[in-house]
Amino acid sequence: MENGLQLLKEELVNMFNLVQMQLGKAQEAMLRFDKNLAREVVLKENRVNAYELKIDRDCENIFALYCPVAVDLRFVLAVLKVNSNLERIGDYAEGIARYVVASKTAFGEKILENTQLLRMLDESLSMLADTRLAFEKEDTILARSIFQKDEVMDNINMQAAKAVGECIEADKSHTEQALFVFSVIQKLERVGDQAKNIAEEIIFYVEAKVLKHHTEG
Repeated sequence: MENGLQLLKEELVNMFNLVQMQLGKAQEAMLRFDKNLAREVVLKENRVNAYELKIDRDCENIFALYCPVAVDLRFVLAVLKVNSNLERIGDYAEGIARYVVASKTAFGEKILENTQLLRMLDESLSMLADTRLAFEKEDTILARSIFQKDEVMDNINMQAAKAVGECIEADKSHTEQALFVFSVIQKLERVGDQAKNIAEEIIFYVEAKVLKHHTEG
């Protein structure tokens, strides 16, 4: 069973890398207004979906063949949930790329700055990289650092509607692009949520704590 669990860990790291690459390319496509790169992200979403299914099947095989218990059981359960979280992040990366394809003009520097979209893009990639490393190293301290970063993402998302509204009010011709930017911000906020979920699963696996249902006594 040990070989099977090690292979499963390697597969999930590969899934992390694939999704991180997708999100990074979506960011680059937006900043460079590169529609061809955005289309590449959209096309490669099928690879993310296929890899998710493969990992799910491998988890099912381990359950069927070995009936894992204790820490091994927690590991396989965590892999299943993290795998699902990563697939959703892949969906958000594809969604961002589709906005680039649909946009008629490059995204203006002013709205990117005023909405803090650039910071959100950087933070989302940083969160994804940190969760991957936390999973590889079984580092719950690093996993917990994701929670504070998610708060930053939430705060930017809360302020985004006002910033977008001000942009539209200043120049009605930018309405479509401003709405695209707002939609991208919402997707990135969800990336933060998924990264936080991944961090919780890492802590659950390593420390046998389910933080989602933890309340202070």
